[in-house]
Amino acid sequence: MDDKTKPGSAIANVLIDNERTRVTEWRFKKRGDNTGWHRHQYDYVVVPMFDGVLEIDLGNGEMTDAKLQNGIPYFRNAGVEHDVINGNDFECAFIEIEFLKPE
Repeated sequence: MDDKTKPGSAIANVLIDNERTRVTEWRFKKRGDNTGWHRHQYDYVVVPMFDGVLEIDLGNGEMTDAKLQNGIPYFRNAGVEHDVINGNDFECAFIEIEFLKPE
């Protein structure tokens, strides 16, 4: 799925956006829904709201599976370009918390 110009089909709902933190709920209605290609400018934490798998497309044919558990967070550093894809046969969502740096 390396088409980096194609928009994502997952639904992003920004819940908090201030000078210190941005909190976004990402909702994937069906298998194959995706965030679209993006690169995080800030370090972030993801809190899954389901048990299941997200497929991470890192480009150039490189894919990895992220096995997630409901409520168990994980941390990522800024900078990696990727597309997140629902690998489940059900609707799923996660909360993404970005740690914004003062300008």
